[in-house]
Amino acid sequence: MKTGFFYVYILTTEKEPNHFYTGFTEDLPARLAHHNSGGDPHTAKYRPWRIKTAIAFTEREQSLAFERYLKSASGRAFAKKRL
Repeated sequence: MKTGFFYVYILTTEKEPNHFYTGFTEDLPARLAHHNSGGDPHTAKYRPWRIKTAIAFTEREQSLAFERYLKSASGRAFAKKRL
């Protein structure tokens, strides 16, 4: 269901609570279903996933920049402490 928002999300696996995945999407429920169905090779072996944090943006470029930040060393530290 597209809402006009762009989402940056952090998933955590139910198997290993300290394993996370950060991504970007326009359709959060569909993207979570895709990860949990094994459709993404980077996340398939850690299924099932649940959403830990999701942040909605109205601007695509702003959301992509935030996703890049969260994937950096300082962004991972920020997410671990604050998100």
